[in-house]
Amino acid sequence: MTEANISKRQFKLLNALQLKKFRKQHQSFVVEGEKSVVETLKSAYQVEELFCTLDFADKHATLLSKASNTWVVPETDLKKASYFQTNNSSLAIVGIPASSSPPKLPPNTYGLVLDGIQDPGNLGTIIRIADWYGMPQILCSTDTVDLYNPKVIAACMGSFLRVEVFYVDLSTHFQAVDQAPLYGAFLDGHNLHEWSFPQQSGYIVLGNESKGIRDYLQPIIHEKITIPRFGEAESLNVAMATAVICDHVKRSGAK
Repeated sequence: MTEANISKRQFKLLNALQLKKFRKQHQSFVVEGEKSVVETLKSAYQVEELFCTLDFADKHATLLSKASNTWVVPETDLKKASYFQTNNSSLAIVGIPASSSPPKLPPNTYGLVLDGIQDPGNLGTIIRIADWYGMPQILCSTDTVDLYNPKVIAACMGSFLRVEVFYVDLSTHFQAVDQAPLYGAFLDGHNLHEWSFPQQSGYIVLGNESKGIRDYLQPIIHEKITIPRFGEAESLNVAMATAVICDHVKRSGAK
């Protein structure tokens, strides 16, 4: 394959997809970096455009047919088109799957509920944590940061391919559709060192970085839980708190 420069039209589209309104308009998002692009090519996601260096094309020749269009481009063009300047191998424009309703959790399985998470790095890290602990599903409030934000995709390191993320009206969903119990992370809940998650299906609710879980959700939360504090820090980062709680779920014997 021979190299060709990225066209002005392609540069314009790649830049536009950094913004949510254009991702929605084109129903596409961008995945960057060799590891994430390779995993996406192997997944059920539709890769519409693949831009890669000659080295990437030679190394992953058997995967190139998974993309609708493949372009071998100079590394300098790739860096110009990338959201992150460290990308020197590949990026892909990927179709956003059609939206669907979240399925019920499998028996004895826990998922996550995110209420108003705004930081894309936090969301990406939480998705990666869910993947690490084998939690198959995350339900997000409609004002949680967009899954396909470039920083979210980068932070989750390909875990978005294995963890299903849904955006729903949380209050309506859990009052009218899903009756699985909710366990909310608060400062005044059950001490996790003295309490265990029941061996049943359920969701762990985590709130906004500064405001916590909002009032509208509190009436439908079955139990409040808290990570005991031993030092003087005012709070934990929400992604760090997620990891601690997910680990406790597994220690309790739940899936």
